[in-house]
Amino acid sequence: MTTSYTPPNVWTWDQDNGGQFASTNRPIAGPTHDKDLPVGKHPFQLYSLATPNGVKVNIMFEELLQAGHTGAEYDAWLIRIGEGDQFGSGFVDVNPNSKIPALVDRSGAEPVRVFESGAILLHLAEKFGAFLGPDHLRPEMLSWLFWQMGSAPYLGGGFGHFYAYAPEPMEYPINRFAMEAKRQLDVLDRNLADREFMTGDDYTIADIAIWAWYGNMALGRQYDAGEFLSVHEYKNLVRWAKAIDARTAVQRGRMVNRTFGEPGEQLHERHDASDFETKTQDKISTPE
Repeated sequence: MTTSYTPPNVWTWDQDNGGQFASTNRPIAGPTHDKDLPVGKHPFQLYSLATPNGVKVNIMFEELLQAGHTGAEYDAWLIRIGEGDQFGSGFVDVNPNSKIPALVDRSGAEPVRVFESGAILLHLAEKFGAFLGPDHLRPEMLSWLFWQMGSAPYLGGGFGHFYAYAPEPMEYPINRFAMEAKRQLDVLDRNLADREFMTGDDYTIADIAIWAWYGNMALGRQYDAGEFLSVHEYKNLVRWAKAIDARTAVQRGRMVNRTFGEPGEQLHERHDASDFETKTQDKISTPE
């Protein structure tokens, strides 16, 4: 039985309502406490957590390094969003929106802050001239990159929240967002019917961004909802997701700032490539 709800004349914040991740959000911006961010030795300082948005940037750095861009060395510092690290004064200085990931580019004369995962991917791709695809397909690549940024909130904050994290299951929002999630999976599956990657033959930042959300969904990892959404039906998407999942840089990127899953798949902080050697090596394939 559905209980009706009448919105009040004026909304007020109920801090106890919101489910598993209620503590990660609040209706005001700005810091809640003073806390400086650590700074390592590398040109790039990443402050993040291995959520889908965080994983995008981890993968990008590992792809750049594997491609030989030694200037892309980075320190990855763990931001525990459940403990409110994103509301510390140092983090808010880097990202006034208090969301991970956040990056400080210290490769130039003055530090440059970059926030929002898509902006970070584009910043790094342009800086190193990598994973942008051919010039004549740049509008297509950017279209898919921005498609991900606009679509994923329906998959995450929409379907994922109500299916996996809301205080109690509710038929209407689950059905509404499941329908949209399946529509998005179909969009991707149709696009990949005659393409190896999202824009053709070239692996780009659009693939990295989309894979972090929809690739993991196609592989049955996201919200334990693979059967519910029948992800096996999207054969082109599954093929693409598996191919990207097999990349060494992707396997490494998934581990960085990860605090859940098998211990051998977690690397809470990354400050050097040798940090991966302390983990179970058979988790990561050997580069060709």
